[in-house]
Amino acid sequence: MSRKTEVLFVCLGNICRSPGAEAVFQSMVEKEGLSSVISCDSAGIIGVHEGGPADSRMQKHANLRGYNLLSIARKFNPLTDFDRFDFIIGMDEDNVSDLQRTTRSSADSAKIFLMTDFCSSDKYIGVPDPYYGGSSGFELVLDLLEDGCENLLEHIKREI
Repeated sequence: MSRKTEVLFVCLGNICRSPGAEAVFQSMVEKEGLSSVISCDSAGIIGVHEGGPADSRMQKHANLRGYNLLSIARKFNPLTDFDRFDFIIGMDEDNVSDLQRTTRSSADSAKIFLMTDFCSSDKYIGVPDPYYGGSSGFELVLDLLEDGCENLLEHIKREI
């Protein structure tokens, strides 16, 4: 592959799960020394938080694990994102369904995956939204993201 493999993580508002996934995955890519060949970003299905930082609770829990959530929320753009990204990872089944509705072709559709498809356990179908819950929800999200991102990275490494 001559160009970078690009991964986009998508959740509803782009303030909890997808920026968390972006930070976890970016950290793993950097630790493996693969930043020159793999990059990532995050986006939301809706743009209500566009231009803002990640949720402060998500930032707090991620920081405790050594991750910095530096991304700024943005809305998924099917006109450009399907062309730019090789993997578009929805955090839950609703996100995946919403993404599938915006596809222009079977090639677009083939780029969409569910985050938990890459997790070692099949205990969860989708990464649950922690927004309305407490600390344990954010910790669960990070557990799932660490597991899924590790396996996603291994999958991509086999392709590059």
